[in-house]
Amino acid sequence: MEAKEVVDHLVALKVMRLTKPALISPKIVTCDFKDLPGNILNNFLKDDATSVVQMETLAAGQFLLLPQSFGNIYLGETFSCYVCVHNETSQAVQSVSIKADLQTSSQRIPLSTQNQSPVMLDVDETLGDVIHHEVKDLGTHILVCEVTYMSNYNTLASFRKFFKFEVMKPLDVKTKFYNAESDDVFLEAQVQNITSGPITLEQVSLESSQHFIVKSLNEVEDDLSVFGYVNLLQPQESCQYLYCLTPKENLTKEARLITAAKNIGKLDIVWRSNLGEKGRLQTSQLQRITPDYGDLRIVYENLPSKVYVDEQFDFKCKIVNASERTLDLILKLRSLQDSSLLWCGISNRKLGPLEPGGVKYVDLSALPITTGLHIITGVSLVDLFLKRTYDYDDLASIYVC
Repeated sequence: MEAKEVVDHLVALKVMRLTKPALISPKIVTCDFKDLPGNILNNFLKDDATSVVQMETLAAGQFLLLPQSFGNIYLGETFSCYVCVHNETSQAVQSVSIKADLQTSSQRIPLSTQNQSPVMLDVDETLGDVIHHEVKDLGTHILVCEVTYMSNYNTLASFRKFFKFEVMKPLDVKTKFYNAESDDVFLEAQVQNITSGPITLEQVSLESSQHFIVKSLNEVEDDLSVFGYVNLLQPQESCQYLYCLTPKENLTKEARLITAAKNIGKLDIVWRSNLGEKGRLQTSQLQRITPDYGDLRIVYENLPSKVYVDEQFDFKCKIVNASERTLDLILKLRSLQDSSLLWCGISNRKLGPLEPGGVKYVDLSALPITTGLHIITGVSLVDLFLKRTYDYDDLASIYVC
């Protein structure tokens, strides 16, 4: 984009955005040779300099078009431009300097890369500066360029030019959290391309907070991405990423610390446009909704992933007192009529007092009687003080084969 100031001033200001060229394609207007125009339109396409020989109707261009304006600028990209002052008069101009600022809705950012002292410009000489700025705000931006020089009357003269452009959102990121039966948290992130052209996602990583250890579930063998070597997204296309976050050991010791750990981390996304221009976007701190465990929490540990019908299997039941008082508990095992598992062991087992924040492990055994994927049901805890019964019928599943 270019602007000139020639009226009443000795120098001219020019601004051009530095960006990669765009592909230019011919405008396809054609018809069947039996129609009234005959081959006139087809011959016109063959003479079009932008069309590819013998592929005129495919809109495959063979030329690159230099930027005609500031064009589309997206959040996370680096805005680069060349600002220069040119002496178009027939005499030297003294004390010439340039200053460039970027005005956003919330701040004014100085962009000049060097502290230039005023210089003298001879006839046809140019004073220029290349500036770069990573765009971090959405909305309207105004590039303010100010030129100062010594006029013919030995007084300082100045003028400013304004270049307005919009910064748009390149990606739409949606997240979902799943709290597993254990303390793990699964994060699903959907990334959608909302730019006007195709992009390639180079990196989508999760920087976890200090509470969790993150594991990416988006790779197959040899660390190859599930999307292949190149993850290309056309406009409005999207893809999903999955991560598992495991709380650090110091959090798992107390139920209240797990509940208070809401900050998950930030997504860091790097992409490139179809001509290689790079952009980077980082989300704000992602927060999950922590589950309400109530006074008691039960977690099954050492649960096998697969068991066999009519063969007994063992696992552990971890009981955590998440209340502010000591609990006196009794463990009950209920074999429901429609249950596919039969409990083995003693029911109505008294566990004794459990202090606030305390943990108790109980060994459990069950016998599967039918095949398939079954939910472990029939575990109850009775609070002897309040005479309250807590039923746990949907904590884990087991595959019986």
